[in-house]
Amino acid sequence: MLDQYFVYITIIYMLFINLTSLLLFKRDKSLAKKGKRRISEKTLFLSALLGGGPGAVLGMHLFSHKTKKVAFQLGLPLIAIVNVIVVMMLLKDLI
Repeated sequence: MLDQYFVYITIIYMLFINLTSLLLFKRDKSLAKKGKRRISEKTLFLSALLGGGPGAVLGMHLFSHKTKKVAFQLGLPLIAIVNVIVVMMLLKDLI
């Protein structure tokens, strides 16, 4: 029973953090176009490190944002891979 809750909570958290990461990239791109104060790169990376790597990579490509920066080109896909591996390891015996 506790295992089921852990699976549900993990899935809900991953959906939330990935959607948040995606929307952060969308918002930052919008702010950049308007010449307004932006979301810091540290915040964008932090959202990826907290589990939102896949959403950050998707947002980066969907909105063509930060695609020329090497740290984002290499860092975000690597973080996304680590995110997926960690979730797989956490849930491997539960699903």
